[in-house]
Amino acid sequence: MVGAGGREHALAWKLAQSPRLGRLHAAPGNPGIARLGSCHPVRADDAEGLLALSLDLGIDLVVVGPEVPLVAGVADALRHRGIAVFGPGAEAARIEGSKRFAKEVMAAAGVPTAATSAVARPPCVVKADGLAAGKGVWVCRTRAELDAGLRAAEALGQPFSVEELLEGVEVSVFALCDGQTVRPLAAAQDYKRIGDGDTGPNTGGMGSYSPSLRAPDADVPALVEATCRPVLEELARRDAPFLGVLFAGLMLTAEGPMVLEYNCRFGDPETQSILPRIDSDLLELLFACATGGLAHAELALAQHAAVTVVLAAGDYPDRGDAGSRIDGVAEAERAGAVVFHAGTALRDGRLVTNGGRVLNVTATGADVAAARAAAYDAVARISFDGMRYRRDIAEVALV
Repeated sequence: MVGAGGREHALAWKLAQSPRLGRLHAAPGNPGIARLGSCHPVRADDAEGLLALSLDLGIDLVVVGPEVPLVAGVADALRHRGIAVFGPGAEAARIEGSKRFAKEVMAAAGVPTAATSAVARPPCVVKADGLAAGKGVWVCRTRAELDAGLRAAEALGQPFSVEELLEGVEVSVFALCDGQTVRPLAAAQDYKRIGDGDTGPNTGGMGSYSPSLRAPDADVPALVEATCRPVLEELARRDAPFLGVLFAGLMLTAEGPMVLEYNCRFGDPETQSILPRIDSDLLELLFACATGGLAHAELALAQHAAVTVVLAAGDYPDRGDAGSRIDGVAEAERAGAVVFHAGTALRDGRLVTNGGRVLNVTATGADVAAARAAAYDAVARISFDGMRYRRDIAEVALV
């Protein structure tokens, strides 16, 4: 398991439930993952280090969690030495690594998306072309917001584009692929902004729930057929087969689904809400994606719902926190939640903060409302200095 965040802990948690798992290793991992397997001090973007570790341990499957190593070609380096990898090679990962490349692929595949504008005029959306840790998009409805968005985009030091502003409901859709076969997963609803009511700056994600009330499980196959399959087929035509999970950020508009962006990996924190709903062996599914056997793999979703609430540092997203004592995790887990570590460390045997998004608290229930109640009950048992979180995750289920 390559990575160190909440998404990787969730993947490790689900992989550890497989009866086929022999040993689980992580690079670099985190204190939560360390409870499930062995962690090794190798960076997620260190291709040579990951290759040496995989060969030394006799690894059968490498699962790459974050986008940075995928865009950098870590999967290619491992595959060239005969190691099965869940995650696309660098050329296919450009679907996330370059917004311009993604637009070219969508145009060739006939996938509906926002039009690019040659003139920056509100209302519009400013997008950084490359990776920006989920913080490279600025929605600009006024001239002041546009001026601020342009300044922020220029400060990143990379190309950026201006697009039309699409109106509708945003939803995250995921599809597994082995280069040829495409299988839909569940959809999830993500909460990007730091404050309740979608206020404040964008973050990497402050919470999620699944199934989406806007895109229920029954609707997901059609969404995948319209927005994911054509792109995966176009990548294959370009001799860049996609082996992994394609994450489509969609806007459900009055004219139909429109693609906002693609990501070449599982979402964070959408993964934390989707994985508890998978009734199949995740290890078998990911291995099938890596080895071309997805058409014959079992993929079933449970009917229950899951809700995830992110617990963040007090000054996030401007800065993280390190060294503050974390209390109550065991109590939250005894209450029935799963607590995924996103930015934690162990200091003298005690769990402390070590990042911006610190913990992800996930709970399940018969429906979204029940899962939400269980998640917030668990959140109330956890504390650390400056802890902040949104109180409106999945609130739509209460209406």
